[in-house]
Amino acid sequence: MKSLMVLLLAAGSLHTVAQSLTLTERRITEKVSAELPATIELLKKTVNINSGTFNIDGVRRTGEQYAAALKELGFTIEWIGMPDSLKRAGHLVAWRKGKKGKKLLLIGHLDTVFEPSMPANPFAMLNDSTATGQGINDIKGGDVMIIAALRALNDEGLLKNTSITVYMTGDEENAGEPRMVSRGDFIERSKQHDIALAFEGATGLNTVATARRGASEWFLEVEAEQAHSSGIFGKAGFGSVYEASRIVNGFREALSKQPFLTFNPSFFLGGSTIQYDELAQKGNVSSKTNIIAPKTVVMGDLRFLTEEQKERARDTMRMIVDQHLPGTHATIHFRDGIPSMPPTAGNDSLVRVVSDVSMALGYGPVAAGDPGARGAGDISYIAANLNCLDGLGASGRGAHAPGETINLNEYPKLITRTALVIYRLTR
Repeated sequence: MKSLMVLLLAAGSLHTVAQSLTLTERRITEKVSAELPATIELLKKTVNINSGTFNIDGVRRTGEQYAAALKELGFTIEWIGMPDSLKRAGHLVAWRKGKKGKKLLLIGHLDTVFEPSMPANPFAMLNDSTATGQGINDIKGGDVMIIAALRALNDEGLLKNTSITVYMTGDEENAGEPRMVSRGDFIERSKQHDIALAFEGATGLNTVATARRGASEWFLEVEAEQAHSSGIFGKAGFGSVYEASRIVNGFREALSKQPFLTFNPSFFLGGSTIQYDELAQKGNVSSKTNIIAPKTVVMGDLRFLTEEQKERARDTMRMIVDQHLPGTHATIHFRDGIPSMPPTAGNDSLVRVVSDVSMALGYGPVAAGDPGARGAGDISYIAANLNCLDGLGASGRGAHAPGETINLNEYPKLITRTALVIYRLTR
């Protein structure tokens, strides 16, 4: 009880520093504070539902909680189901349509990386300013933030005649394949909006994401002559392991200093007999120390800021692969994953809106963060269609790890900032 009281007192002081806010905006900040107990209760309730990506029932039950809250705010609720073959729960969509201001798409996701087989980590207060729980930062804190901001606006009658869609995917942490099925509706709906705001975890009060790197995969296959190990470097050639090592090191030498570009060989398997599953990324190998290995496979990821950077990197990698050592042959192919969200002038203009609100609240200016500090996310699928911001969600530590936390000192401030940004964009 003491921890919650401290949190409420901190939230109640929000409007005292907001000297440059309008009267309506000050009322919005007061509504955020007044509704904070209900906000924390919804956060606790949904954090305590396991919604690992493959826990279809848990993802749906989490979606039902958010759907009920959004329905109370006058949103029309839809559930976008997925084919059974994808083995995914589907997506929650809540929308309302009007003619006032910009058409906003607010993005969260229902799933976490924590499956039921993993140790439970229920909601718990660690101290006056920190709580823990599975997915509390990534991303249930952000999901609840969307609802809390919209509730404050609705309490003041400020959602009337606005066009806002809340889209919470059910498989952000491991998107169903093919992606054009699991993200098809999401992409099409984005084209009906002007601005997308995504609520992945914030790095604090003063940075947001105007860009996110994309992610793809590469698969290298090397073949060589099997022979006695005493013949290595001679007539028998260099073998598949040396050739694969040359290629991977060539990638490092040629590409490792490019800003925002990374490539990681995470799977390296070589020997006389190998069995592997490219999609599952697992395999078995057998060999002897006196055999020159005839087969090696390497798999990894490639992360990039723009499509142009991705294609240039792939061309360089192909060129390195083609420079075969004697007695070897190698091929490489690539598989697209999540596209990038490149920085744009339109995205920068949204930072100014957020920064103006932050300054009015007394939180200080907001700037674009380092794109290299973030991985790929759902917003990247639609970044080509409209202006975007990400990193607007809850702040905390340890996302994707046991003991994940949320910063409850910053949480009401981030909710208030979100509510005022939505208010200004929909005027």
